[in-house]
Amino acid sequence: MNSQIEQQNDWSDEIAPLPKRDSLAKEAADRLRELILLEKIGAGAAIPERELSDALGISRTPMREALRLLEIEGLVEFTATRRVRVADPSLDELEQHLTVLGALEGLCGELACVHATNAEIARINDLNETMLAGSDTMEPLDFFRTDMAFHRTIVEASRNAPLMETHRQYNARLWRARFISSRRRPDRAGTLSQHSDIAAAITRRDPAASAAALRGHLRSTIVNIGKSWSERHSLAGPAEP
Repeated sequence: MNSQIEQQNDWSDEIAPLPKRDSLAKEAADRLRELILLEKIGAGAAIPERELSDALGISRTPMREALRLLEIEGLVEFTATRRVRVADPSLDELEQHLTVLGALEGLCGELACVHATNAEIARINDLNETMLAGSDTMEPLDFFRTDMAFHRTIVEASRNAPLMETHRQYNARLWRARFISSRRRPDRAGTLSQHSDIAAAITRRDPAASAAALRGHLRSTIVNIGKSWSERHSLAGPAEP
């Protein structure tokens, strides 16, 4: 029996590990995600797959893998003819997803009050202070990344794996919407005040206040998205008959 196993495993010395093909795809996805978030490629616009592949110096295969990653995140979509375009979900779709995300983050806040370590609470407060101090000077994408790190720390402090995974799936699909809300200057003061309320409630380990603050914060995101949606469509003008 042992000799049979040894014979079956003889091939193992002849095969080298495969290269990590996903690294190029992830790097390409990171670059494309940034272009979409910064609206260098606008909502509803076609993705020039060949031109982007050439610009990034990669083949079409990792580019297609990158597009599939972004499709999972809800940032791009494939048409019936397999052409790729930047996703442009309706306001109603975004509101429904953000309502669910608010409930998830509220529950994360409750659990974080119970399970967060002192180091995690310190990080939540540090990230909040970074946003307060850099509100007027940080680049929009850097501010947004800090914002998402703030929320991600709270989610991870819940210590609930199914909740974290469900939140990850919903949050990925709302990445662009949350960025649009985060970068709105007229609403920045309100956003910062809400973050401070969230941090203070979790620092006090007050589950009810933490959940309420997080749900309220996501409700304001819905309002901010609505404002951006209205502004974008008013600038576009009435649709042609």
